[in-house]
Amino acid sequence: MKKVVFLMVCLAGALLSSAQSTTFILVRHAEKVEDGSKDPALTKEGIQRSMKLKELLVSQEINAVYSTPYARTKATVAPTAKANDLEVTEYKPMEKGFLKEVLEKHLGETILIAGHSNTIPDLVNELIGDKKYSQLDENDYNYLFIVTVTEIGQGKEVVISY
Repeated sequence: MKKVVFLMVCLAGALLSSAQSTTFILVRHAEKVEDGSKDPALTKEGIQRSMKLKELLVSQEINAVYSTPYARTKATVAPTAKANDLEVTEYKPMEKGFLKEVLEKHLGETILIAGHSNTIPDLVNELIGDKKYSQLDENDYNYLFIVTVTEIGQGKEVVISY
């Protein structure tokens, strides 16, 4: 419960800090099935984590949801998208200009982005303008990065475990 309250205070503060601030919420996909395939589904724990994410963000208006084109990333954010009556938009994490395009399209809004252990830290680094975060460990599924920006490379981040 303390984490939920903390998250909501951080999000509220970030949103109130500037009328044109945009908030990016970035997560790695939840726990995946180890079946050797290139596109595994979520495990039971992963499905539970996706529901936990939805509950964590329930009082926050989410304006857009982005995911890489994999089952595990889409399934991680699907409950949150559904709760906000949104479609999940696919993106390619290595595509140059992705964050700038999203910022221009959703200026002043809150965006949820799901990615991977090797892509989410890079997106956070791009938003904050610093190489602060490295690839997540294969067993790290619980980090939530909240970055508020007025322009790419000038973001302020908060990281919580959920």
